[in-house]
Amino acid sequence: MIRLKVYRQEDGKISGFKLTGHSGTAERGQDIVCAGVSALSQTALLGIQGHLHRDMEYQHASGKLEMKLKGAPDDLTEAILQTMLLGLKEIEKLSPKGVCIES
Repeated sequence: MIRLKVYRQEDGKISGFKLTGHSGTAERGQDIVCAGVSALSQTALLGIQGHLHRDMEYQHASGKLEMKLKGAPDDLTEAILQTMLLGLKEIEKLSPKGVCIES
């Protein structure tokens, strides 16, 4: 199962996230749930880093992606992370045995 932990500031804005695990819904390389989660989370990270040029810490390995902003989230960062979360929640609805979100 893929688990998502969302890190939030006191004001509720998302300051980072941690994804761990594999969905186990199909064979490696054929898993559409894993591919969707990976695409959404990595695109959010790339957008924040490459487009918004926000300073962050991140770790990426097989079955793990963790990102933490090095400062308070601004409105654009929040928009990207909330959009990622919306997409991941839809995947969780379609595959509750493959994805679990703690937010």
